[in-house]
This record gives sequence, structure tokens and C-alpha cells, in this order.
Amino acid sequence: MDDFWANAIWSLAPTVLIGLIFWFVMRAIIRADRNERKAYARIEAEERAKRGVAKRGVENLGRERPAN
Repeated sequence: MDDFWANAIWSLAPTVLIGLIFWFVMRAIIRADRNERKAYARIEAEERAKRGVAKRGVENLGRERPAN
């Protein structure tokens, strides 16, 4: 019976390790993306403040500016 549990652990170990590696990589990618978006939003807000442009709101996304 000891052989059974050792074999069970050794057979599941590669799957668990690959799953953990995948989870860490995806976590790092998502965190990097989140931090990049946060930094980009901060820089964009600073540039808009310098130019005196209104803050880009959610309600204005995807709409074109009205023609004058």
C-alpha cells in the first residue's frame, strides 16, 4: 500500500507543478498589465492637466467629438 501512495504522489506532482508555474506566470502578466495601465492613466492624466483638457470619463469612451 505504501507503493500505491508514492506512485499516486509522483504521478500527480508534474501536473501540480505545471499548474503552479502557469498560475505564477499568469499572475505576473496580469499584475504587470494592471500596473502598466495604472501608470499610463497617471501619465495621461498629467498630460491632460498640462493641456487643460477635460478628464476622459467612462461616458465618453467610444464616442467621437461633436463637429463644430
